[in-house]
Amino acid sequence: MSKRNIIIIIIGIILLITASYVFLIVYSPASKAGNEVPGVNFISNLLPFGKKIVGQNTTPTPPANVSGFIQQDENGVPIQQRLGKISSMPVAGFGLFTKERFLDVPPPPPPTDISGSEAVVSTTTPVKPVAPTTIFYPAVRYVDKANGHVYQTFADLIDERQFSTTTIPQIYDAYFANKGDSVAMRYLGSDGKTIETFIGTLPKETLGADTANNEIKGSFFPENISNINTSPDSLSMFYLFNIGDNVSSAGIIADPLSTKRAQIFNSPFTEWLSEWPNSRMITLTTKPSATVPGYMYAIDPQKKDLNKILGGINGLTTLTSPSGKLVLYSSNNLSLKIYNVDTKQSNSVGLQTLPEKCVWNKTSTSVYCAVPKSISGTGYPDVWYQGQVSFSDQIWKIDVNSGSTNLLSDPENEKGESIDGIKLAIDETENYLFFINKTDSYLWELSL
Repeated sequence: MSKRNIIIIIIGIILLITASYVFLIVYSPASKAGNEVPGVNFISNLLPFGKKIVGQNTTPTPPANVSGFIQQDENGVPIQQRLGKISSMPVAGFGLFTKERFLDVPPPPPPTDISGSEAVVSTTTPVKPVAPTTIFYPAVRYVDKANGHVYQTFADLIDERQFSTTTIPQIYDAYFANKGDSVAMRYLGSDGKTIETFIGTLPKETLGADTANNEIKGSFFPENISNINTSPDSLSMFYLFNIGDNVSSAGIIADPLSTKRAQIFNSPFTEWLSEWPNSRMITLTTKPSATVPGYMYAIDPQKKDLNKILGGINGLTTLTSPSGKLVLYSSNNLSLKIYNVDTKQSNSVGLQTLPEKCVWNKTSTSVYCAVPKSISGTGYPDVWYQGQVSFSDQIWKIDVNSGSTNLLSDPENEKGESIDGIKLAIDETENYLFFINKTDSYLWELSL
């Protein structure tokens, strides 16, 4: 082939390639949309293998199945539901305490040299172990009503775990003391009439260890205890029991960890309800009835004196503040009022419920209550105690200083369940409110 023909063929090839390039630029969809990719050379347009496709989302699509997904905040901490059921079984009682747990800490970045490159760490250099970081957080322990087993969980991370295996069937009431390390369980004896009260000490918990097979060891309080309370510091208990053939009542302060007992009260009247709001005051209120005037007294555990606080109120039920200066009470119409012990004046709260469906905060400035949406009929509180009437409650907060009330939660609207709240309690940080649904005895929590 002549040199002239070779030159013509080369020129033809160049013209063909140039024409193809111009055609791609002019008629390609990307060029028409104005999405030209900068920096793409001539060859890469002709050979598009591995070339980025303009306009296509390169982020992988998450899988459709999100079972087990836990919503987290910006710090990676699981977001807790505002209102929820804690226990998977009916409970006889619960106690709040502070529990230690490991803190999830991200691993430190590898060491770097001055240039910023990752440094080479000698494998012969011994690495000193570092103890894992721990924190203390609000937790709750509760007793299975059917068999007396103790369960526990944290307040912020609901993870129910069995703590004990000691079986006591059909627990009616349970009270925790010693910051959750002791528990008193009340139940009917074998004769079906005698009230037995077992007081046991829970074994110390080892952080990170399996705690399901613990055994509770303890002793018994006297038979037929009618009422029991735990001191504000949870280190002691006060209980009432009838002497003889129910001819008189005695009040005893007991140490749950020993046999130490001290009687501070005695009365020929046997129908009392007690509270222990602070170290210098135990209150005694006559058991209420709609048509019977009720009375409330206070006793100093050290002086053993008895002083009248309120009286002559039909259906009287009470709840004294931790300061001992304010008494939340209601009559047979369930209208809440706050009585000032110093001024002897009462102010209406504007809500209708029983004080025992409420709890004071630690500073005596607020009250949290389970308030019925509606109240019908008469004969309160008898008909409620007897189970003839059940309420559907909302959770309200009362500001004592301003007198204002604030609706916090409506469980029926939020969870589709009607709750008749009892045994309300708040943790020390006042971040969590706990209560039992009287209807089915399940334990609930509201994040405040």
